[in-house]
Amino acid sequence: MTNTIGDVEDAEVILVTGSNTTENHPVLSSFIKRAVKFKNAKLIVVDPRRIKLTEFAHLWLRPKLGTDVAWLNGLMHVIIAEDLHDKAFIENRTTDFEKLKSMVEKFTPDYVKQITGIPEARIIEAARLYAGARAGAILYCMGITQHTTGTDNVKSLANLAMLCGNLGIAGGGVNPLRGQNNVQGACDMGGLPNVFSGYRPVTDATVRKEMEGAWGVSDLPEKPGLTVTKMVPMAHTGEIKALYIIGENPMVSDADLNHAEKSLSHLDFLVVQDIFMTETGMMADVVLPSACFAEKDGTFSNTERRVQRVRKAVDAPKDAWNDWRITSEIAKRMGYPMNYKSSQEIFEEIARLTPSYAGISYERIERQGLYWPCPTQDHPGTPILHTQEFTRGKGMFHAIDYIPPAEKTDDEYPLYLTTGRVLYHYHTGTMTRRTEGLNERAPESFVEISAEDAKRFGVEDESMITVASRRGEINVRAKVSKMVEEGTVFIPFHYAEAAANKLTHAALDPVSNIPEYKVCAIRLSRAA
Repeated sequence: MTNTIGDVEDAEVILVTGSNTTENHPVLSSFIKRAVKFKNAKLIVVDPRRIKLTEFAHLWLRPKLGTDVAWLNGLMHVIIAEDLHDKAFIENRTTDFEKLKSMVEKFTPDYVKQITGIPEARIIEAARLYAGARAGAILYCMGITQHTTGTDNVKSLANLAMLCGNLGIAGGGVNPLRGQNNVQGACDMGGLPNVFSGYRPVTDATVRKEMEGAWGVSDLPEKPGLTVTKMVPMAHTGEIKALYIIGENPMVSDADLNHAEKSLSHLDFLVVQDIFMTETGMMADVVLPSACFAEKDGTFSNTERRVQRVRKAVDAPKDAWNDWRITSEIAKRMGYPMNYKSSQEIFEEIARLTPSYAGISYERIERQGLYWPCPTQDHPGTPILHTQEFTRGKGMFHAIDYIPPAEKTDDEYPLYLTTGRVLYHYHTGTMTRRTEGLNERAPESFVEISAEDAKRFGVEDESMITVASRRGEINVRAKVSKMVEEGTVFIPFHYAEAAANKLTHAALDPVSNIPEYKVCAIRLSRAA
């Protein structure tokens, strides 16, 4: 997030898109609702489903799946045409405005309506509302990123924020809501194939030399590694013969699960490290039990870049080790002496080698976390990014055209499927589906279907139906609902016994390599 969670309450207008915030981020959603109810903030929700947050919205735009670039360009078309853009911010802090202006010129409200289904008046109203705010915050989640155009979607949100001068100010920003508790921290630490900690590229010879010196090694690879969505297909072809999976359950979470299962079965050796036995662990040659968050000391970096202490509350089972200890012991057996004594010692190394963490220490975050970048011991941390300039200096506008989803409906597969989460379960259910109370509230998978589509396909509420795509099929219970509109169904992905990802396909965003989980074509039939 460029801004903090609490900063949302300083916004005059809040634009939430691709985020079922009340179910996926219930604590954070309370800040949005509080801003609307008690601080007179105006809320714009852009979502194909009638999510709970629409009840608090002043304006709800309901686009067709996979049309985010179109409606965003439509908003920017209106803002520029009506002279509502922040000319001073654009002049002083950005480049390539004319390229953006030229691109969005064709995205008239009428043209956008043809693509997205959003009425022209709604596009105009949303553009005026966002552009007219003293400070406008944008919040988004995986409904924006999990597309073949996910990178384009995020760049378009950044375009909109820069166009209206809503970056580097309180109550503004472009704020991705991370899906799990330390996703931000994992990325910060180099849990991406192309960077070291602090997002310093592996292709930078100076950075590689610094890391080699710190670790006492030579010839660190200059070539970026592979994303997981590249690794799994390479397991299928035999190019990758072993995988080590930590804290992930791809046998529920990967797109096109049938193909993913075949790919993993082709491996010579599979190691899974997790806190519970998972569907992926059942396929492993070796399972390494690890300690959970409550059983260890360390730090988490949350969605707002706040680095916080995590303290051990209970003892782990006797066979479960801290993740860092497991990694260290494997390194020793492979010939590299990784002799850490504690998580604090590791954090001290992180601070020495990561400029954005250099001023953070256990002592400083004993009672309250700090926001990175925090480059020195006397630095207060940085709650709001880009107050003076962007990382590259001036922010660059990107001229982005609309590209439709990778898979379209046809006579054989006439409906679109989108996937997501429910309030009571978390990701692949590794933890929550072992919790009796949560299972009572959300015991099984379901498919949300509109009343119109239920009538069209002869589906009765609460009946079992088969949902099939070009990749697989599952049996789920029908839930006739006003949440979805005609032509689209929704299935949560938590349930291994009716895994939605047996249906989704693995078409990837060419930049981020994220699969298009949010759009695929399906058909319905009565279950046998």
